[in-house]
Amino acid sequence: MMQNIILNHQEIEHKTKRIAYQICESFDSSSVVIIAGISKNGYVLAEKIEQLLKEISDLEVVLCEVIVDKQNPTLPVKTSITEKEYENKGLVLVDDVLNSGTTLIYAVRHFLNVPLNKFKTAVLVDRNHKKYPVKADFKGISLSTTLQEHVQVVFDASGNYAYLS
Repeated sequence: MMQNIILNHQEIEHKTKRIAYQICESFDSSSVVIIAGISKNGYVLAEKIEQLLKEISDLEVVLCEVIVDKQNPTLPVKTSITEKEYENKGLVLVDDVLNSGTTLIYAVRHFLNVPLNKFKTAVLVDRNHKKYPVKADFKGISLSTTLQEHVQVVFDASGNYAYLS
C-alpha cells in the first residue's frame, strides 16, 4: 500500500505549537485549562500541547486521558480525572484525526454532563468527512480526501509523521 507523507516531524511540531498558542489566546482569561486527549494518539498530542502550554503561558494545565471505545462509541466514556476536577473549568478535547466525527461527538457528549466555563476541540488533521455536527476549533491541517483514503498519525521514537494511504 502506498503512503504519502502529509506532515513530517517538523511540520507536526510547528502545527502543535500553533495550536498551543491558539489555546493560550482563547483561554487567556482562565487560570486553569484541562487538556483532554482521546486515548492513544489524541492523548499523545494532548501531552505535547500540555508541555508547550507550560512553556509559553502562566496557565495551570491539567492533562486528562479520555477513553472512548472506537468500535462501540455508545459505551460509557472514561476519563483519568474526576468530573469534579474539570467542573467549571475550561477544557480542550484533543484528537489526532477528525474523520467522521463519531469519536469526537461521543467524547463531547460525555463532557456535557458537567458545567464548563469554556469548551473547545483540537485536532491535528481535519478530514472534512463529518457524519455528525462537530467541528475542530483548533486544527493543524484541513485535508480533502476520498472516503477510501486513510490518514494515520504516527508518534514514535523514530519521529512523528502523518501519512495518507
